[in-house]
Amino acid sequence: MSIKENLLAIKDTIPESVTLVAVSKTKPISYLQEAYDQGQRVFGENRVQEMTEKWENLPKDIKWHMIGHLQRNKVKYVAEYVSLVHGVDSPRLLAEINKQAKKHNRIIPCLLQVHIAEEDTKFGFNEEELLDLVDNEEFKAFKNVKIEGLMGMATFTDNMEQVRREFSSLKSLFVKLQSTYSDFTTLSMGMSGDYKIAIEEGSTMVRIGSSIFGSRN
Repeated sequence: MSIKENLLAIKDTIPESVTLVAVSKTKPISYLQEAYDQGQRVFGENRVQEMTEKWENLPKDIKWHMIGHLQRNKVKYVAEYVSLVHGVDSPRLLAEINKQAKKHNRIIPCLLQVHIAEEDTKFGFNEEELLDLVDNEEFKAFKNVKIEGLMGMATFTDNMEQVRREFSSLKSLFVKLQSTYSDFTTLSMGMSGDYKIAIEEGSTMVRIGSSIFGSRN
């Protein structure tokens, strides 16, 4: 199947209220252009250098989402153009994004990454750390970042009940925070293998790569 057909097939399974992030990491610019020609405008990358190169070479109405673990020393390279940082996993990273956004006179939208998987390999806050952060005065003083919601990755497993449980716990936390923070509108959870369950559990944004562009290079 072609990228066009893959994209149309996936869009058929996603409600209009859910944003599709086409995960284009490791894929050539021609693949992204093909998806762009089909109307896709949101792309997700996990390497700063690769994302910047694509940003320079592709149409400027694309929204670039940083979906991988972002190192603090790399923030300065994306601050000018990034549309959403999915994986804010520490107060220090948030402070750096705020600092670099200020230099470009921008407010950078961010999601706080929550560790929901039963694996140690994933980054993110636990619930207690998250609640501490959003109550912190320093956090409230940041003027150049806008926290729009939460992001989480489920355990990589065939046990879909476990995946559902993890997504459900993230949704509960999201709702809890939403009652205090009206800006919380985005819940980014779900990838190629589990996005349908994520949507059933309340996801508003899914990150899909291999089902659009084929398996990773």
